[in-house]
Amino acid sequence: MQIRISWPAGHLTARLDDTPTAQSLAKALPLASTARTWGEEVYFDTGVSVSRETDAQQVVEPGTVAFWTDGDALALPYGPTPISRGDECRLASPCNILGRLDDDPRLLATVRDGDPVRVELMDA
Repeated sequence: MQIRISWPAGHLTARLDDTPTAQSLAKALPLASTARTWGEEVYFDTGVSVSRETDAQQVVEPGTVAFWTDGDALALPYGPTPISRGDECRLASPCNILGRLDDDPRLLATVRDGDPVRVELMDA
């Protein structure tokens, strides 16, 4: 499954794995939200509520598409957050892993706190 994430200064596409959380998210698409930034991470509310999966992770690679179950939010880390140790991408708490961005995750640096963001399914 492929999604497109758009904001005023750009867009990225991502491939999602076939997980229960990804399926729940897909049913809610398209969605519009407001971007929030936390260090070098962009996150935004999805209106989707799911439970934490057994393989949830807190430290991930840049470009990971994660779902923050504590905030019903999609989390897109591209570098260190305020709680990172060194250069790692450390999320606020363990998140369900949905997939990976197809493009350079550093493009997320152009997202500003408060930007409108849209997520939609792409045709296969």
